Amino acid sequence: MAKLRARELGLPMPGKTGPNNAITDVPGVLVGYQTINAVAANGKQVKTGVTAILPRGYQSEPQPVWAGFHALNGNGEMTGTHWVEHGGYFVGPMCITNTHSVGIVHHAATRWIINHYADAWQAEHLWAMPVVAETYDGVINDINGQHVTEADALAAINSATRGEIAEGNVGGGNGMICYGFKGGTGTASRSLEIDGQNYTFGVLVQANHGQRKWFKVLGTPVGERWEDAAPKGLERERGSIIVVIATDAPLLPHQLKRLAQRAGLGIGLGGTPGGNNSGDIFLAFSVANPRPLPQLTQTRLNLEYLNDECFDAIYLAAVQATEEAVLNAMLAAEDAPMQKPEGVCPAIDGERLRAMIQAQSS
Repeated sequence: MAKLRARELGLPMPGKTGPNNAITDVPGVLVGYQTINAVAANGKQVKTGVTAILPRGYQSEPQPVWAGFHALNGNGEMTGTHWVEHGGYFVGPMCITNTHSVGIVHHAATRWIINHYADAWQAEHLWAMPVVAETYDGVINDINGQHVTEADALAAINSATRGEIAEGNVGGGNGMICYGFKGGTGTASRSLEIDGQNYTFGVLVQANHGQRKWFKVLGTPVGERWEDAAPKGLERERGSIIVVIATDAPLLPHQLKRLAQRAGLGIGLGGTPGGNNSGDIFLAFSVANPRPLPQLTQTRLNLEYLNDECFDAIYLAAVQATEEAVLNAMLAAEDAPMQKPEGVCPAIDGERLRAMIQAQSS
């Protein structure tokens, strides 16, 4: 039986969600996973994977998505962001994996773009610059073995679906740790009406950050009150968090950059100050304003976009969904054995968490 997410557990999360409370509530956005659980030839545990987000699904025409990028703490990697900063868009899938597998996943995503958009790539001098991000899973996974393959990355991309998606120990989140508990992949969404039009803001996180003593839920200092100390080796932070925000609202690249910044406020609600060893790296994109690649279209273009004066509600939605996505990642996770140091990384006890939050509010 699936573990209860934050809302199903009874935690009073603010805001109105989309139908699946997931990034896939944004029209056209698909998510796929390749989850790797194995034992290497050297006897070490392999517990890692790849997460793929397809902003425009499997449509046959290559079209950019407008995007913005922000790093709260840059101790990590997200490829393609120089062009996101300067060009304001990216094309193709966005993938997340472990720190030592960025190269092979980038190679695979490039191959997928070349093959999937073969007609355009053969007819024109087009380049592929995928966005691939990472967080460190070496406490649980044999990260130095570099077990993720091109086939694994392609499997994640080719398995992407809409609707409800798995969370916790899946995809790139398989070997992750969050606030001294098992972390992983989490998602949430918010639905807003702006000037008579409904828009969706979806978030997906790969949560691998924070120290137990920092952890807060809805303002309650859970980490300070949790009787069990973090297992040996988990007292300090060795990880990162990637936050991806998707929307169908028409936003320009500079607006999406400002939206991406708000992910920092969302993870901050969980207690993290953005630790030195954490790569807190965020990407926001909009599927609105679809059009051909700039190389294949006319000189003069028009874009629809929302007035900045309506952004307070948008920022709040992004902050709320980010906070909830991290909680969902933790609540969906399962215990995992650690290999360095040896031990067990425990999943958080949802019932115990609910009782603590209820006691705080009574």
